[in-house]
Amino acid sequence: MINFNGAIVSEDANILVQNRGFLYGDAVFETVKIVNGKILFLEDHYFRLMSSMRVVRMEIPMDFTMEYLEEQIITLVKNNNVESSSRARITVYRNDGGYYLPQNNTVSFLIQAIPLENTAYFLREGEYEVDLFKDFYITKQLLSSIKTTNRLINVTGSIYANENGLDNCILLNDTKNVVEALQGNIFMLKDNRLVTPPVSEGCLNGVMRKQILGLAKKISGIEVAEEIISPFDLQKADELFVTNVIKGVQPITKYRKKEFSIEISKTLVAKLNESLNLV
Repeated sequence: MINFNGAIVSEDANILVQNRGFLYGDAVFETVKIVNGKILFLEDHYFRLMSSMRVVRMEIPMDFTMEYLEEQIITLVKNNNVESSSRARITVYRNDGGYYLPQNNTVSFLIQAIPLENTAYFLREGEYEVDLFKDFYITKQLLSSIKTTNRLINVTGSIYANENGLDNCILLNDTKNVVEALQGNIFMLKDNRLVTPPVSEGCLNGVMRKQILGLAKKISGIEVAEEIISPFDLQKADELFVTNVIKGVQPITKYRKKEFSIEISKTLVAKLNESLNLV
């Protein structure tokens, strides 16, 4: 028997009792965007998921091919009638058993899918203000670069942003350098140099980050680099923006007293849609 919200019930009545994703954050996940029945950047998402599973020593089933996972996601999306534009999340968790030491490394997975309003990426204009979140810091290690279900920094940072009237917060690592935003990677434009922190600084190895790096290198007159960014650098920037696969590119218009342009963001959104034939 267990006590669930004040009621004594059989432990069989609650699927969370032994779930390792719930008990220990022993799970990894991917969030993908589907447009017209097709998963965008499928290969990048698949290989990142496989890499994440290997990092945390999960046993990858023989049938966990890219085609199998694609079929599982698309089947759900079609069943929910959201294949025109939707987001889906696949969470892979180690199966029940054990405490910190698992009884085995086999896995199960859960897929969820909800609709999105737009098929193409679009620029969300209007004020978008950010500040630093300094209550907790990201460590510079491999685990920080993969998507596990331990996102307490992102959760508490989101609460802080909401309480302070901010649209987002910028996360720092344990050497007080810029890592990423709460919901995506961060880019900084200064004097025609577009810079984003290297993965070694603790940032997520973002799928959209990879796309934007590739697209930006094709823009004439723009130099692209992966370099350390300090909080002081942000106030000298000409432009800042956040990237993820759901929103695409989100320009930052204000950081503390500094306001920014959004021109490179407009250019990148146009090139992103063009590359995906979404225009």
